[in-house]
Amino acid sequence: MKNNKLDGSALTDTSHNVQHEPTSRVGRNEAFSIFSSNQIGESNRRRVLQMLFDLGPTSRAELARLTDTKRTTISGIVQPMIDNGLLVEAPPSKKRGVGKPARPLWFSDTAACVCSVVLMPGKIEVALVSLVGELSRYHAEELLPGERSKIDYTERLERMLSSVLSQATTPVLGIGIAVGGMVDPDEGTILAMNLAPALAGYKISEALSTRFGLDVVVDHHPRAILMGERWFGVGRGLNKFAVIYAGEVLGCAMYLDGAPFRGPQGSGGELGHTIVDRDGRRCSCGRRGCWETIATMSWLRDRAKERGLPNSATLDVERLVSESAEAPEAKELLIEYAHNLSIGLSNLQTLMMLDNFIIYGGARRGRKVLEDLLTREMDALSGPTNGSSITIMTGRDEQQITMQGAAGLVISQQLAINY
Repeated sequence: MKNNKLDGSALTDTSHNVQHEPTSRVGRNEAFSIFSSNQIGESNRRRVLQMLFDLGPTSRAELARLTDTKRTTISGIVQPMIDNGLLVEAPPSKKRGVGKPARPLWFSDTAACVCSVVLMPGKIEVALVSLVGELSRYHAEELLPGERSKIDYTERLERMLSSVLSQATTPVLGIGIAVGGMVDPDEGTILAMNLAPALAGYKISEALSTRFGLDVVVDHHPRAILMGERWFGVGRGLNKFAVIYAGEVLGCAMYLDGAPFRGPQGSGGELGHTIVDRDGRRCSCGRRGCWETIATMSWLRDRAKERGLPNSATLDVERLVSESAEAPEAKELLIEYAHNLSIGLSNLQTLMMLDNFIIYGGARRGRKVLEDLLTREMDALSGPTNGSSITIMTGRDEQQITMQGAAGLVISQQLAINY
């Protein structure tokens, strides 16, 4: 995987408590801003927390080296956070070397937690997530088609949250919600959810914040997965990568130059509705030839039926990969599916020059076989990529990473660090 190293911002040495504008820019009677010692201390604290989330467990000496500052300055910043239980120092490394062995700093798993929610059509999942990404008190419930009114969702969600929150043994920073539908993160509102139209316009952040007295952050499901990878997965340390959700629908979330991409009202990432064949099939959105018409699970099953594959109505990528080892017709379909997926990925790569793609949804079950096929197809479609290499990975436990990502939304806000 291409690893774009994140540079550490230089820290302010707390032995100098006032920063002035350069003399040439400030006249005798002009006002200029200064930073108080409290402001400097808070700024340094945020920068250290940012670096730990960006880099993972890191020693004081390494933090000092990366920020080109004194180790005593770093110690002055981190020691209060160790004393109040936010950070802990791991046992010394067993590797022998000159000087004292390094003791990496990391977050305490007992300092605080976030209540994470995954809200999908017909299903609600709730869990507590620690600052190190560990899940506990997980609980899930399904809603039948006749139980999907706004009142049904609200009553079920509030009951589940009450139960899980009552079991928290550490302070709860807030509630993070990943929604399987269109949302406005700024307003904390669900704009639309397929198979649960009653939730359109639901101001979920306001409702739950009023009910539980906690800050509530809401975002789109693929973007929550992106944040899970950013904070706790293979996205850590990468400056640019994309999460592709390839299942019954096709969605995308992108991390570009140190920040997740968001359009107005949380829009963006509707990669499934980019047109790849203007004379193609009619899409659910009303247009023809969207990427979703040639690369979703429903397309795969329809194509399997056309090809005469057995049990086509229940076919998934995992089974297709397994059968492709013995059945030529299954192998041909798998290659066709990989090619169709690669069309959308190649368009995104060409436009945004992304090098790292993490696949979720039903497609992630294709694992190494699908990764290799997608890489081959993208190399053929994309051509030269300015010397960079494309890395395709299938995601890990989707339930866990989505919960971690929902927690990451709250952690970023509460600790005042950047995504």
